[in-house]
This record gives sequence, C-alpha cells and structure tokens, in this order.
Amino acid sequence: MAGQGTPATALLAKRKIRHSTHPYDVSPDAPNYGALVAAALGVPPERVFKSLVTEVDGGLTVAVVPVTGDLDLKALAAAVGGKRATMADRAAAERATGYVRGGISPLGQRKRLPTVVDASALGHPSVYVSAGRRGLQLQLAPADLVALTDAVTAPIAAA
Repeated sequence: MAGQGTPATALLAKRKIRHSTHPYDVSPDAPNYGALVAAALGVPPERVFKSLVTEVDGGLTVAVVPVTGDLDLKALAAAVGGKRATMADRAAAERATGYVRGGISPLGQRKRLPTVVDASALGHPSVYVSAGRRGLQLQLAPADLVALTDAVTAPIAAA
C-alpha cells in the first residue's frame, strides 16, 4: 500500500477493517467513467459505487450509488427526512470532503457528512468505492462501509 495512502485508507487501517486497494487507469473525463472503472478492475459494474455530494435542504449529504444508475434525488431527500435535494456545487463538495471530483471517497472526509448508501450494496459480498484519489478504488464489505460512515441505507438509485 506504499504510496497509496489516503485519509480513507488510513481510516480503514486505524480501525483494522479488512479491505484491499485496486489501482486503475481511466481518464476522469471519459464518458461512462464508472463502467470503464468496473471494466478496468474486472468486476461487475453493479458492485462499483460512486460517491455524490448533494445538498439536501441546505446541508451537504453524500449519496453512494452504483455506477450503473443515477441518483434519485427525491428518494435521497426522503431517506434523510428532507424535502428537496440537488447536486452540490463542485467547489463546496471538494472543500467539505477534502477530495477532488473523481476521487471523492465516502470514507475519511475532512468534514463528516451525513451519508446514504443505496440498499443494493447490501446484496454484495463486497463493494468498490473511491479510495480518495483518482485511479484508486477500495474494496470492502458493505456492512463496514455503512458502519464507518454511519450511513442510512435506502433505495436511492434510479435505473
């Protein structure tokens, strides 16, 4: 793991959570980025999850959804007891998380944000999320992801 440390991997190491890191080489500006990451890793795309920073009723919230679908903003708002959700401003998302777009991890964020993980994650033995840097994914058990982020699980992905 030398040279691959991020706040996310440091958190997992500190808590002694079983995980693995997986580097990949995909341009962050490529269309259908998530599917390309899954292909580069050789895993089914429904096991690769993206972290989206949103704004729900004025506060930032992280949505973790499979790369195979989009985020259902109404479902996200309902999952956290809010009325309205929108995508957060990129600069605000990067400032709050300490990560750059394309490398935002749900783990080890600068400011711990409320998190909702799509319920489909629980149906997999392990899932992949950003390790906090472009070109690096973490593989871990979905229960560990939920526990470490104090996440709510709900069906928030739109097919």
